[in-house]
Amino acid sequence: MQQLSGLGRRKFLQLAGLTGTGFFLGLNTGCKGSPEVAAVSDPGKLFEITPYINIESNGVITIFNTKPEVGQGTFQSVPALIAEELEVSLDHVNIRQTGGESRFGESQGVGGSSSVRGEYFTLRKVGATAREMLTTAAAVQWKVPVEECYAENAFIIHKPSGKKLSYGELADAASKLTPPKEPKLKDPKDFKILGKSGGRPDVPLKSSGKALFGIDVTVPGMMYASIERSPVIGSKLKKFDDAEARKTKGVIDVLLCERLVGIWRHDGVAVIADNYWAALQGRKKLKADWDHQGREKLNSKDYEAGLRKLASKKGITDHNSGSFEQEYNNAHQKLEALYETPLVSHSPIEPMNCVARWNSPEEVEIWTSTQIPGDLVKTVAKENNIPEANVKLHTMFNGGGFGRRLITDYVHDVVALAKKTGKPIKAIWTREDDTKLGPFRPMTYSAMKAGFNAAGEPVALEHKVISPSIDAGLYPGFDPKKVDKTMMEATAEQKYEIPNLHTSFVYSPLEIPLLYWRAVTSTTLAFSHECFLDEMAYTAKKDPMEFRLGLAKKGTSLEKILTKLKEVSAWDEPLPAGHGRGVAQYEFFAGHCGYVVEVSKKDKGIQLEKIFAVIDMGTVVNPDTVKAQVEGAAVMALTAAIKGGITFENGQTVQSNFHDNPLVRINEMPDVSVTILADGGEVIKGAGEPGLPPFAPALCNAVFAATGTRIRRLPFDINNVG
Repeated sequence: MQQLSGLGRRKFLQLAGLTGTGFFLGLNTGCKGSPEVAAVSDPGKLFEITPYINIESNGVITIFNTKPEVGQGTFQSVPALIAEELEVSLDHVNIRQTGGESRFGESQGVGGSSSVRGEYFTLRKVGATAREMLTTAAAVQWKVPVEECYAENAFIIHKPSGKKLSYGELADAASKLTPPKEPKLKDPKDFKILGKSGGRPDVPLKSSGKALFGIDVTVPGMMYASIERSPVIGSKLKKFDDAEARKTKGVIDVLLCERLVGIWRHDGVAVIADNYWAALQGRKKLKADWDHQGREKLNSKDYEAGLRKLASKKGITDHNSGSFEQEYNNAHQKLEALYETPLVSHSPIEPMNCVARWNSPEEVEIWTSTQIPGDLVKTVAKENNIPEANVKLHTMFNGGGFGRRLITDYVHDVVALAKKTGKPIKAIWTREDDTKLGPFRPMTYSAMKAGFNAAGEPVALEHKVISPSIDAGLYPGFDPKKVDKTMMEATAEQKYEIPNLHTSFVYSPLEIPLLYWRAVTSTTLAFSHECFLDEMAYTAKKDPMEFRLGLAKKGTSLEKILTKLKEVSAWDEPLPAGHGRGVAQYEFFAGHCGYVVEVSKKDKGIQLEKIFAVIDMGTVVNPDTVKAQVEGAAVMALTAAIKGGITFENGQTVQSNFHDNPLVRINEMPDVSVTILADGGEVIKGAGEPGLPPFAPALCNAVFAATGTRIRRLPFDINNVG
């Protein structure tokens, strides 16, 4: 994910810009080594600066949010990091979303729960630097020691006399000062925003209808496009008949276009109209002849059968500690299992959309919902051979992302159509487009093996992943002879003390668009890994919680999470007849979370009774947001566990909309009790994704505890178990 969306942590300090008629504070990124901060009094001279703050002479403060809001709370959490140190309330500042501008640096994408993790100390230092310069400016004006001055609510106050000056009054003087190299950060005990539950400034905008999503955008003179593509993904267009489409009232033109998705370019036919309904109706009247090139032979049953056959193949070693083969062969008792997970659609509630307008032959303006504004600008500039500065992007609110908006296929064809027509073009994918055309989370199969000694202790564990590859369809030069690390995510990184551990990868090509789903392949691998740990516990005749705790490395997040889960779920208390509990956890790049799920038998099915989650955060910006993210992750994980998933027949996606690719309904979801572990240390962990991977295995382990039926394939029918 980090390769695609530019989410790698920057190794240089990003600081702030205070511009306009007042204070401009910035970072000179042109120097080598440790970056140096430069105060610039002329706002017209930006140099290579990453600005975050505007303070105008009239006191108006603007904080720039570099992380697109996709529902995860960055519209509050990212500005809060600056505002805390700047000593201003978010209620009294303007928040503006960046649009991939180079002056804001490369780290403008969201994915991998990276926003707060990657920017926590950097953005706090932005606010602290500005605060110290404003404080110094006030002390100089009053001719008092700077130690006698402090910042509060956008004022600098002289403690002995009570005199105060607003930030706006101090902006000009502050801009002439040399910024401190190491501004002092606040002691966490003095935080007023960070670590406190508080409202999100985007919620009133959204609940009142004032928030603008990509799908809401209109511009003068705008035309609409609806694009027909082959239901067999990747087919070549042989010919098409647009006679009937052109007869549709409102239809203006029919044009060829292409979808740029990863390494592939897929043909399309766009119907252009003066309203969306006309474009859609005209599209339905197109007659297109496609060359499927053998892609119509793809079907899920055959492909999955192939994955099962490959499970016996020796994989490419990803990790090896000890001597798995030897210890497994000599084991007193052996255990094997194959776990299967399906293709899954991202299905954000706001479907893909984009508005593009060429203001000149060399300058394009784009309005869209995206997770990667910086990469979008780069991609559009490269494809159209124009400077990046000539791509003006308006990053709108996102109605969900879940990884789907980490690529820009839905932007590429709209930009091209706008150029061809000379008109602003708006394209909206239908729900059917979104469901049928992908990209999808890949199916992942896991062949698991474990060996035990005579005392019932695990001495060997193997996790072999058999799957297609996300990266194979995204990047040229993918090497199938090497381990795909994305598809092996964290399988060798769980903190269980098992002496002989082997993980390996078997690649199975699949030429349909695949993409990172929320929590990527940890969502599939946690299911197999933690369900198999449960099987190991029962094989060893041990309680699943105690079995895990006995293997947990001391002092680790694993031990802390399991211990807290045992406590909050009252694990040791007996359950009513017909009830069962399951436990699971998973630690990966985005963070660490664990669940205990309690279920009961209801006729032939299973009823969810209680859900307990424990997430290890390290440090928290807004506890309410963390809880909401874990709750949402549990809902999404339940959907993937018990709903239908995506299947293919005759090269086409079988599912088309929410009627056959459903989401969990509110009556199917019990409350989620969320406990946050936060020691306030310098290790910052993510919140958006960690709550997803361990839910399905905890649920399936609970089903086994209640019914004796072991779930090894997702999705499963929760109304018919055993």
